[in-house]
Amino acid sequence: MVNKIRLSIAKFAAKIASQVAKLGSGSGGNFPGHVFFKVAGQEALFDLSHEMKVGPILVTGTNGKTTTTTLLIKLLSHDTEIRKSFENNTINSITTGILKGKGDIGVFEYGIRNKTYGIPDTIQRLVDPIGVVYTTISREHSQVAGIKNPFDEYVEAKTLLSKNMTKGIVISNADDPLTANIAINKQKDIKVNFYGLDIDDIDDIFEGSNSLNCPNCGKKLEYSQKFLNHRGIYGCSCGFKRPELNVKLVDADFKTDEWDLTIEGELYNYTNNQDVSFNVVISVPPFGFHNIYNTLASITAYASFTPRIENIENTIRDIFNNLDMSFIPPGRFEVVKIDSNKYVGLGQGDNGDAARINALFMDQYIDGPLEFIYTTPDVNEEEIFEDHLKVIKSLNPEHVIVVPGRKSIEKAEEYYNIIAEEFDAVFYPLSYEKMGERIDKLVQLAQDSKYNYVIMTGCGEEQEMWENIKQKLIKR
Repeated sequence: MVNKIRLSIAKFAAKIASQVAKLGSGSGGNFPGHVFFKVAGQEALFDLSHEMKVGPILVTGTNGKTTTTTLLIKLLSHDTEIRKSFENNTINSITTGILKGKGDIGVFEYGIRNKTYGIPDTIQRLVDPIGVVYTTISREHSQVAGIKNPFDEYVEAKTLLSKNMTKGIVISNADDPLTANIAINKQKDIKVNFYGLDIDDIDDIFEGSNSLNCPNCGKKLEYSQKFLNHRGIYGCSCGFKRPELNVKLVDADFKTDEWDLTIEGELYNYTNNQDVSFNVVISVPPFGFHNIYNTLASITAYASFTPRIENIENTIRDIFNNLDMSFIPPGRFEVVKIDSNKYVGLGQGDNGDAARINALFMDQYIDGPLEFIYTTPDVNEEEIFEDHLKVIKSLNPEHVIVVPGRKSIEKAEEYYNIIAEEFDAVFYPLSYEKMGERIDKLVQLAQDSKYNYVIMTGCGEEQEMWENIKQKLIKR
């Protein structure tokens, strides 16, 4: 416990810092949280967090964090006042979100790449969440601060965010063996709500999708159905298998201009301490199969914590039936139509799972020869390149353009030489330091392409590069 006077002074100082920084929308930055810690100390976050009578919810995963957080904020804000932060994955941004907001529930995005920088055990102890939402776990950046980041340590870091929870709910993607395993291991301690697909109409179209080793015994998992990369219906001879779903997609009508999704739920609501059920049909933009998972994650978390359980079906319909593509965060993958008949799909794809998702999204539009503009990983990110190469091979482009996505031009050229062994390809050694020139050249390459279908994805500055390219293509 922190002295109440000191806590009040710290909150006042943070309020002044907020005004000085002229904070805008979203997470509001890190500065007020930084000032709060300078005055009260980091341990004061525990006291600050407990000012919320229900408590905070943390959203984590490799992909889908920001979109899931955005959707969950929309849903819960429809029913009650909440505190929030997104896109800024630090302890300071969570603290700022608590300080700036009002309400008894908080929703905070929290990305973790390793234990040292992500401090997941510290975040769990100080924030003391009543909910942790897991989207997916897949190989992400192979290095953090120049140090190789082993995948098993990355998974462990994600696990620590909920490992010591003694109250609340863990919400997990049941179709992902890695997130499912984390939640299964928490069932002895607290409630767990699983979400996933219960439908035959979705199949992973790409050959060579990853089949994970069983997180329980290490044997190769057997899949009866693959939905997307390593997500699907799986099992192992040791008894590990996909858990039963609390919230599930049971039907889908994939029309050209909209998708009608039928979602059923039967789960535990923490705020009211009772089980609830619902059945809704929602109409959404054709936003890609990956956003079905983000939709399910946000709905599961919403139904788990809304104080107004009588509103669940109406709120879900109100939010999703009025959804447009603006909910997608800046820099994320979108398909832009330029000229009269050219489709350019572009956006961040800095791990294999994200690149596969982008390719699956683009595949809905492809009806002819394809050009792939690929932005490469860096030194010590060979595993990411291997995953990216599988995606390139799956789409089988007629032509490939290779551009450094990160700093090393030399490493990018090595990756290019591997690609050029199998594809008609060309390399542009564009400098990271001259990002403006890199952006302009990528815009030109897409605009001047002789192909009507172009996909541009891989590594790069998440918002600065991708969003600038997108906006410049739209304005042309």
